[in-house]
Amino acid sequence: MSEFNQELDARGLNCPLPILRTKKAMNTLASGEILKVVATDPGSVKDMESFAKQTGNQIVSSGENGGEYTFFIKKG
Repeated sequence: MSEFNQELDARGLNCPLPILRTKKAMNTLASGEILKVVATDPGSVKDMESFAKQTGNQIVSSGENGGEYTFFIKKG
């Protein structure tokens, strides 16, 4: 996915920092906008899924490449 409104670089951060920074960034977006998050913490995969469910946001796309996890999260 190449279209997003804001990008968050959470590489090198460990739990819970990727989620905390994602939450802060999501608060700046309008409904329907997309945040791209890049993280290196393997725990961020389950954390982002839980975060999306709990906050009413949607992970539109996610993937892993060379130890980097990328998430595209649409604000609900």
